[in-house]
Amino acid sequence: MLAHHWPCFGWQAESMFAITLEGFGGTEKMRWTEVPTPEPGPGEVRVRTVAVGVNRADLLQRQGYYPPPPGVSDLLGLECSGVIDAIGEGVAEQQLGDEVVALLAGGAYAQYVVVPAGQVTRPPANVDLVSAAGLLEVAATVLSNLDRTQLRSGETFLVHGGAGGIGTFAIQYAKALGAKVATTASEAKLDHCRRLGADIVIDYARDWLTELLMATEDRGVDVILDIIGAKYLDQNISALRPDGRLVIIGMQKGTKAELDIAKLLNKRATITATSLRMRSVEQKSEIVRQVTERVWPMIAAGLIKLAPETRFPLREAATAHEILASGSNVGKLILTVE
Repeated sequence: MLAHHWPCFGWQAESMFAITLEGFGGTEKMRWTEVPTPEPGPGEVRVRTVAVGVNRADLLQRQGYYPPPPGVSDLLGLECSGVIDAIGEGVAEQQLGDEVVALLAGGAYAQYVVVPAGQVTRPPANVDLVSAAGLLEVAATVLSNLDRTQLRSGETFLVHGGAGGIGTFAIQYAKALGAKVATTASEAKLDHCRRLGADIVIDYARDWLTELLMATEDRGVDVILDIIGAKYLDQNISALRPDGRLVIIGMQKGTKAELDIAKLLNKRATITATSLRMRSVEQKSEIVRQVTERVWPMIAAGLIKLAPETRFPLREAATAHEILASGSNVGKLILTVE
């Protein structure tokens, strides 16, 4: 069945510009390229992109380590903001001209993107559309994983990389849930984490596990949100309290590590790993709904403040990738789209 397309605002080109990859590797593989403009199918909307959030998953995809799910655009980019300019058959909730943020499985590094209607939502109140581009992916990631680990008020929570996009949001969200928060970051970024509300801040270049155990009187933590991967697996298990929960969402420092099953058994600990990108449309739509209902009011109330931003034009995405890879950035990198 062919999708029915409502008339679009303004003149619509058959082609657009996007960042494409000329093979996998470094940022030299990224190109500013003219490509066909996508058309929304049933249940989808097209968004004229205003800004794009940059995530470490984008770097992994560029390097060939994180391919998109089957049938998804092979363009980079997991989140964006913009204006709906075309609507596919069967979409009732959105209208032409709506300002939205979108959670994507790929395709955001472009002037237009097509997305399932359930994966778009209005931005938080009083947040400009460019800043909003960097909110949805981190909010959806943190909310869904802390729901999965059932973090409760009064528990102690550890997030690695507290000064990044995920960490900046996770510190504040866990505090809003009533948890005590510990985080690791580089020495230069520890004050940033304290200002966000972290109770325990540790320079990851030091013996972070020993310092964490000292700070918690050898009790450790109840829940860990880990972006590091293999390098921290054994230390993370050592950091858990009995019945503790570790959720791995990244692999910045490797994908394979040795697991001490005896240590895991003695603590009755749980290890889980999740990928937001690989979830079904239905699952992602429900997470977006939960973010809208639960997180946006926290932002409006000032319980969660926006991360610091560094903005670049979309055509300079390679520079943004280099900065993110260097580890020098604090907060979120945003690409603006002309």
